[in-house]
Amino acid sequence: MSAEDKIKNKAEEVLGKGKEATGEATDDESMAQEGRNEQSKSNLKQAGENVKDAFK
Repeated sequence: MSAEDKIKNKAEEVLGKGKEATGEATDDESMAQEGRNEQSKSNLKQAGENVKDAFK
Protein backbone atom coordinates (compact mmCIF):
# COMPACT_ATOMS: atom_id res chain seq x y z
CA MET A 1 0.00 0.00 0.00
CA SER A 2 1.41 3.34 -0.94
CA ALA A 3 1.75 6.03 1.66
CA GLU A 4 -0.72 8.15 -0.30
CA ASP A 5 -3.38 5.41 -0.11
CA LYS A 6 -2.79 4.99 3.61
CA ILE A 7 -3.24 8.71 4.18
CA LYS A 8 -6.42 8.84 2.10
CA ASN A 9 -7.92 5.84 3.88
CA LYS A 10 -7.05 7.19 7.31
CA ALA A 11 -8.49 10.60 6.43
CA GLU A 12 -11.71 8.94 5.28
CA GLU A 13 -11.86 6.96 8.54
CA VAL A 14 -11.32 10.10 10.65
CA LEU A 15 -13.97 11.97 8.66
CA GLY A 16 -16.39 9.11 9.28
CA LYS A 17 -15.68 9.20 13.01
CA GLY A 18 -16.33 12.92 13.01
CA LYS A 19 -19.64 12.51 11.20
CA GLU A 20 -20.66 9.72 13.53
CA ALA A 21 -19.86 11.81 16.61
CA THR A 22 -21.65 14.86 15.19
CA GLY A 23 -24.69 12.79 14.32
CA GLU A 24 -24.83 11.30 17.79
CA ALA A 25 -24.33 14.69 19.46
CA THR A 26 -27.11 16.29 17.41
CA ASP A 27 -29.39 13.24 17.57
CA ASP A 28 -29.17 12.87 13.76
CA GLU A 29 -29.17 9.12 13.23
CA SER A 30 -28.75 9.37 9.44
CA MET A 31 -25.53 11.38 9.83
CA ALA A 32 -24.25 8.98 12.48
CA GLN A 33 -24.97 6.02 10.18
CA GLU A 34 -23.28 7.78 7.26
CA GLY A 35 -20.19 8.21 9.43
CA ARG A 36 -20.20 4.52 10.40
CA ASN A 37 -20.56 3.60 6.71
CA GLU A 38 -17.58 5.75 5.77
CA GLN A 39 -15.49 4.11 8.49
CA SER A 40 -16.46 0.65 7.25
CA LYS A 41 -15.64 1.57 3.67
CA SER A 42 -12.24 2.87 4.73
CA ASN A 43 -11.51 -0.24 6.79
CA LEU A 44 -12.38 -2.48 3.83
CA LYS A 45 -10.06 -0.51 1.57
CA GLN A 46 -7.26 -0.81 4.12
CA ALA A 47 -7.83 -4.56 4.44
CA GLY A 48 -7.74 -4.99 0.66
CA GLU A 49 -4.52 -3.05 0.41
CA ASN A 50 -2.99 -5.14 3.22
CA VAL A 51 -3.87 -8.33 1.33
CA LYS A 52 -2.21 -6.94 -1.80
CA ASP A 53 0.89 -6.07 0.22
CA ALA A 54 1.02 -9.57 1.71
CA PHE A 55 1.34 -11.10 -1.77
CA LYS A 56 4.12 -8.80 -2.99
